[in-house]
Amino acid sequence: MPSAYLLQNYARVSLYSERLQVVAKSEQTQTEEVIREIPLRELERLVFDQTVSITTPALCELMIRNIPISILGFNGQIIGGFLPPLNSHGLWRQKQYQQSLNPKSVLAYSKELIKSKIYNQRRSLQRLSANRNVDIETDLQWLYQILLNVSSASTIDEVRGYEGASTARYFQCWANFLPSDFPFERRSNRPPLNPVNACISFGATLLYNEMTALIHIHGLDPALGFLHAPENERWSLALDLIEPFRPVIVEALALDLFSHKILNHDHFEKRNGGCYLNDIGRKKFLTQYETRLERQFISEFADCRTTLRAQLEQCVCSFKAALEDPKKFKPFLMN
Repeated sequence: MPSAYLLQNYARVSLYSERLQVVAKSEQTQTEEVIREIPLRELERLVFDQTVSITTPALCELMIRNIPISILGFNGQIIGGFLPPLNSHGLWRQKQYQQSLNPKSVLAYSKELIKSKIYNQRRSLQRLSANRNVDIETDLQWLYQILLNVSSASTIDEVRGYEGASTARYFQCWANFLPSDFPFERRSNRPPLNPVNACISFGATLLYNEMTALIHIHGLDPALGFLHAPENERWSLALDLIEPFRPVIVEALALDLFSHKILNHDHFEKRNGGCYLNDIGRKKFLTQYETRLERQFISEFADCRTTLRAQLEQCVCSFKAALEDPKKFKPFLMN
């Protein structure tokens, strides 16, 4: 059980021996009872709803075991969390700061990230085209040319421009594979304006939060980005490192949820000017999200059996190693 998601309103979490014990009101009997016990030895991360309470002993044991905690707000956004105390990584962070101030390094890292993202966008579309017998050769050729253009870019603004153009073309093509009752005209995220955008935003939030925690755990500064310039109130490096994973995790998952009718219009609600997953929709989404990240596959590029979640951590390790040797930075590429 790498991840546990507790979305039962007003549940209480406490420590019981080597387990987390979750107490909540039963929907059948309307009395409080233990609804779940989670062995700590099997747990790698904990996510819970903002109405859930947790005892101090349980919180301390999670920190001792280096298990990060995230708290979901009512709108599905991560509103905070807890991380284990970090070891001293002053020299690594010093290298990171130095690299972030070097325009050549910023350009080199950004080009590798965006080349990987465009490669994965193109590969995702190729798979969809092959499975559904749809001719999208013009789009694939266009993305291939943009990929070549990124390789020859001489400024960070050029790279960002190519990324924006490729993502717009990718979404335009990708939307054609959605069921007709879930149209997608453009990307909107603040707020998401339809069910497809709601799923993309929720998935991106989960991915961003996981990457942020991994960067912290490996002793780097998640606020100091390269492709995404550092700004207050965001983890720019986390945004950088999740770019190649978006087509493979976020958009691929959203498409599966609608194509396989796992989600329908009853799983969304309109509020605050936007469209969001409701409680049942979030539970269904999280189940599929966890399955996707933990499913094993043979990576042609890593040359081993792995999972997408393992590749998230490998991306952080690769970035960290590249602070000493830039050639070691190898962003994720899908088969």
